[in-house]
Amino acid sequence: MSPVGRYVVLVVFILISLHFILSFTHQEYGRATSISNIKSKFTSNPHEYVPDKYYIPPNFNASKPLNVRRANATMVMLARNSDLDNAVRSVRRIQDRFNSNFRYPWVFLNEEPFTDEFKQRISNIIDGEVQFGLIPHDDWFQPDWIDEEKAAAGRKKLEHVIYGSSVSYRNMCRFNSRTFYRHELMQKYKWYWRVEPDVHFHCDIDFDPFLYMEDNNKVYGFTITMYEYRSTIETLWETTKDFLKQHPEHLAEGNAMGFISDDGGEEYNLCHFWSNFEIADMDFWRAPAYTAYVDYLEASGGFYYERWGDAPVHSIGAVLFAHKDQIHFFDEIGYEHAPYQHCPREKKSWENGRCGCNPSRSFDYDGYSCLKKWDAFVGYQHKPW
Repeated sequence: MSPVGRYVVLVVFILISLHFILSFTHQEYGRATSISNIKSKFTSNPHEYVPDKYYIPPNFNASKPLNVRRANATMVMLARNSDLDNAVRSVRRIQDRFNSNFRYPWVFLNEEPFTDEFKQRISNIIDGEVQFGLIPHDDWFQPDWIDEEKAAAGRKKLEHVIYGSSVSYRNMCRFNSRTFYRHELMQKYKWYWRVEPDVHFHCDIDFDPFLYMEDNNKVYGFTITMYEYRSTIETLWETTKDFLKQHPEHLAEGNAMGFISDDGGEEYNLCHFWSNFEIADMDFWRAPAYTAYVDYLEASGGFYYERWGDAPVHSIGAVLFAHKDQIHFFDEIGYEHAPYQHCPREKKSWENGRCGCNPSRSFDYDGYSCLKKWDAFVGYQHKPW
């Protein structure tokens, strides 16, 4: 063998030896360079679907209560009296597609007392417990310490953006971001499913998402993800980074930062989970990390000086303070909040759910959707039908 050949063999021997030494002495290196991990980079990782055991049993008689384990959960809707017709439509749809089988309770919240007509018409279409609550004044209305002149200037600046000049929309975003889960009617529950007036559920939901999340250590579930208007949250990420500098102990190991930042957290890429649909663990929002975070945001005034939405706030909270595996995409749930809809991307889910939506109209891989980023982050490779 020539001298060059001997050197090549020696170098290869040294590299292989170093590889084995590092594999045994450095766990992260071993995982990163394992055959299974390398293979996963070139093959599709299947999406995590809800197992059969969470579905209602075959030949179930819907006229009788489902005699199975239930989670400590509620359906919840924030609505005004003027939303009555749209609220009835949403409730009727989700009752027909899901809750007539599982019969979870409902909570309705309003900054004004609900009318008797609202309560009567809603109660008439729900076979189960229904409660109507009044939002405390300080949880809803703009705080007195907000500089109204500065807030008005912020609203003027955002007149070109949807709800950009609305105070009531900011009230709603602030309430959903930081206090709905503290409301007296919500305190006894751990889980919630947020439903808004005039939304559509296009598929039968014959499984219990609450139990699935509880048993599998999930804290946040979504169906649609998209980009936020940058002009509405100009300082949200800088405020978030300031919070993390002061409280690095709250940043979770194995978090999903890679979904919302393309450069390790320096900049926010604007991706968020669309929170008009969310199934989540209120104990996660009530925990020290998220509580400290939203209190920090509140003190900055950004809900009113800009137009910080509850969608980016919840999304950032879930991404930073939970493990990435605790966030779940419910592909099986066909959902629409006009003008965007999610239709199951797997044919089996679409057929099993007797879905009425058109998969070709799904927002999932629209240019404004962030689902491609989520897929890349979790290692899922979508294969069209």
